[in-house]
Amino acid sequence: MEREILIVGVNHRKAPVEIREQLSFGDGLLEQALRDLVALSPVEEGVIVSTCNRVEVVAATSDGDSAVDALVAFLAQGERIAGERLSEHLSVYRGREAVRHLFRVAASLDSMVVGEPQILGQLKDFYGRAASVGSAGTVLHRCFHKSFSVAKRVRNETGVAGKAVSVSSAAVELACKIFDRLEDKTAMLLGAGTMSELAARHLLAHGIRGIIVANRTFERAIELARDFHGTPVPFEDFPRYLQLADVVIGSAAADGYVLTPARVQEVLRARNYRPLFLIDMSVPRNFDPAINDLDNVYLYDIDDLGGRAQDNRDERGREAEKAEAIIEEEVESFWRWLSSLDAVPTIVALREKVDTIRKGELEKTLATSLRELTPREREALEAMTTAIVNKILHAPITHLKQDDRQREAFYVAAARQLFDIEEPEDREEPEDR
Repeated sequence: MEREILIVGVNHRKAPVEIREQLSFGDGLLEQALRDLVALSPVEEGVIVSTCNRVEVVAATSDGDSAVDALVAFLAQGERIAGERLSEHLSVYRGREAVRHLFRVAASLDSMVVGEPQILGQLKDFYGRAASVGSAGTVLHRCFHKSFSVAKRVRNETGVAGKAVSVSSAAVELACKIFDRLEDKTAMLLGAGTMSELAARHLLAHGIRGIIVANRTFERAIELARDFHGTPVPFEDFPRYLQLADVVIGSAAADGYVLTPARVQEVLRARNYRPLFLIDMSVPRNFDPAINDLDNVYLYDIDDLGGRAQDNRDERGREAEKAEAIIEEEVESFWRWLSSLDAVPTIVALREKVDTIRKGELEKTLATSLRELTPREREALEAMTTAIVNKILHAPITHLKQDDRQREAFYVAAARQLFDIEEPEDREEPEDR
């Protein structure tokens, strides 16, 4: 019977966070939910993926229509969300579209930020937990592992994850280019704006040694410095600490420029003219644009960073097109494998039937006219008859493994009739003993 892969659920494209959080499966709920999932009569295998951006059930079934209804009810069960409200935000993928969707998710082509690496690790974790519970079988095992290899191929063959696409990450990307390494560098935050805070977190993730926080509200500076394991300083005292900073991020509310060329020139002298990277994330701007005329100073404002991030998004878009071509190729490869599963029982039965005839005739011959043969001669005769059977079956089995579903179904039916092979459901069940 033909197997189908389904994905039913919600994701960030159609469902707001308040819907996604109602449907999420926490750590304490997932294992039992997986058991409940495969207990549904149309569902043969199942994996639940529950992240901040998506709650999706991946299932293998032989009754797609019934399985879709069952999965929708499964997601809404326990009065977690009204069925009619869920239907507004629900996404359903079937067959090739389901396989394509899973591969795109694994390759981070369906993420909020294309190319982010976290989703692949999350998918591996959710698949692993389903496998440990026993809810993932042959089809989903192959499908998920194929998605992991697809993600690796996309990462290796495209630059889809290679460029920073947010203003904050673009700032850090520039810092990494200006300085050979960040491990011996210090950053200073002037003000505690959201984007400057995010840039500081990116710098920490890239190994920067320390962070100095200056804010007009000193309590806020203390709070932020505690988060960063950094040093808080009163805002009016920041000029005394500037020479210690290699990266200065400005997001302070101010009527005029906080940093001028004259002040930066003093800082450079105190630093023996070591490079200084200034990131102005404030509007109005904190740093005088004339600072850019100084040697060994690199000043970028919010528009510079936004333009760089947009360029990177455009480049990611071009790389994503290459990734989509890889996805299509891999979907077809997986689909050929899935399609061949329908022919497997017939191929196995055909081999068994022909080999049973071969063995019976060979044993009959060896017991009568050729009973004087040596063990070595018997082995040679066994090998020869096996080779003859394999050569005879090669062409029929090749036709049974058709890529075309209609032709495959025709050949399967013909083989069963020509060789008098029972349909699987027609075979008698063995008696209980």
